[in-house]
Amino acid sequence: MKLSEILSLSSHGPETFVGTGPRYPWGGLYGGQIVAQSLLSAASSVDDGLAVHSLRAYFIRRGDQDEPVRYEVERLRNGRSFATRRVVARQATGAILNLEASFQADEASVDLDHVVLPADLPPPSELEVTGWSDEFERAFIPRDMQRDDTAGIGRATAWMRTTRPIGDSTVDAVDLHPQDLLVHFASLAYLSDDLPTDAVVRAHPIGREPDEVLYSVLFTASLDHTIWFHRPMRADRWHLHDFRCHGFVRGRGLAVGQIFDESGLHVASVAQEVLLRDRRERVTSRSGPANSDQ
Repeated sequence: MKLSEILSLSSHGPETFVGTGPRYPWGGLYGGQIVAQSLLSAASSVDDGLAVHSLRAYFIRRGDQDEPVRYEVERLRNGRSFATRRVVARQATGAILNLEASFQADEASVDLDHVVLPADLPPPSELEVTGWSDEFERAFIPRDMQRDDTAGIGRATAWMRTTRPIGDSTVDAVDLHPQDLLVHFASLAYLSDDLPTDAVVRAHPIGREPDEVLYSVLFTASLDHTIWFHRPMRADRWHLHDFRCHGFVRGRGLAVGQIFDESGLHVASVAQEVLLRDRRERVTSRSGPANSDQ
């Protein structure tokens, strides 16, 4: 299923849309799909003069990949400079995601940035391109070139882009029509859910297990997802996604990422909490000590 088809929603009444997706290798739905489709649903009732600048989503239940997703939109605010929308994504089991998005009218101001593209990283042309989907390309930076600044902090860094051009590929990001820019932002939302879990796994002791052990005992789930859209961008051009795990407590790891275009422009920031469990620990905790009466 092409990304353009994933991002094409059908209207099912006032403020209600339905989206579908492909079958994913792990079963269930991909969080990036639900976030991207929710963003498009939210934007449907917002004037072209306002562009999304942030969204916050909570993953509530595991999605069923064999069932379409219904998106119900609520208009929370319509102002001259800002508009806010809430979207609830539902399936037969109930709500699977709750998202709020804020949109802002264009506003002239100073443009400052104190976040810079990490130095001395190879371009995507020098790296192996991998991925679990035909709809995007991902080129991981080797671990020996992304050393952690602090012991115990995990990091996952990769160049990413959509496989196919989106619209007219000759138009630069700053010149995109508002509706075209929205599709690029939705595509970025789709991509942005891929790396946070890797950063958290690499921060946790379980990340040092051999792959054959790791994938047999590891359980992960995205809990929430936040994106701040700083500047126009084209998701069909290479962008560096640089994620670090800022901490791990009570089974939750916080991954924070910065996204840069090839020129070094900081276009977006992402934060996600990831639930990570070692199935071996849960079996031990449930069974109790060997001499337990339980």
